[in-house]
Amino acid sequence: MLVAGIDEAGRGPLAGPVVAAAVVLPTGYNHSYIRDSKKLSPKKREILFEEIKSAALSWSVVAVGHRRIDSLNILQATRLAMRLAAERVDADEFWIDGNVEIDIDKPQRCIVRGDAKHIQIAAASILAKVWRDRLMEKISRKYPGYGFEKHMGYPTKAHFKAIERLYPCRVHRKSFRPVSAYFKNGKVSSKAHQESPGKKRRKYSPFISEKKQLLNC
Repeated sequence: MLVAGIDEAGRGPLAGPVVAAAVVLPTGYNHSYIRDSKKLSPKKREILFEEIKSAALSWSVVAVGHRRIDSLNILQATRLAMRLAAERVDADEFWIDGNVEIDIDKPQRCIVRGDAKHIQIAAASILAKVWRDRLMEKISRKYPGYGFEKHMGYPTKAHFKAIERLYPCRVHRKSFRPVSAYFKNGKVSSKAHQESPGKKRRKYSPFISEKKQLLNC
């Protein structure tokens, strides 16, 4: 039986996408360093990211962006990302970190703290975390001054200060406090810096999905 582990990264940030990954590893596969991504250094995660991709029988990563998060709510956006990630791998059963089921036809198990218990979920945790961090680093170059490359959009003191100074940018989640306080009738205050000066506006996709053979991040 092929089991896919599923986990997400980015439910709590004030900006950017929520990312879900699904990973199917060979039966009996073991790796002493693959564990909860939050307990690993960024450098170690990057190394394991490549090792997991090479070892996996199949894997996928899906990102659901800030617009979809605002329209659905973060829970449903996360469930959507997980479902789409699940649909992109070949597995007989899905083990999902946490306690929220997703809309798939195959058997599934929700496992609280699953990334600390099962290598498949831990591997998915690492793929989701590294993928999202890379996306946020790209976003930080488009929207400098917010420090996205450091806090990855999470609600840190530095991030709060940046929002106070610059006002929210296009990738902030309008439905999240305190970002929502800056919007009126769906529009941000005129003082908001939507784009950095001198740069041509480029479209930011609110929905990104990738399969194994399409990795380009």
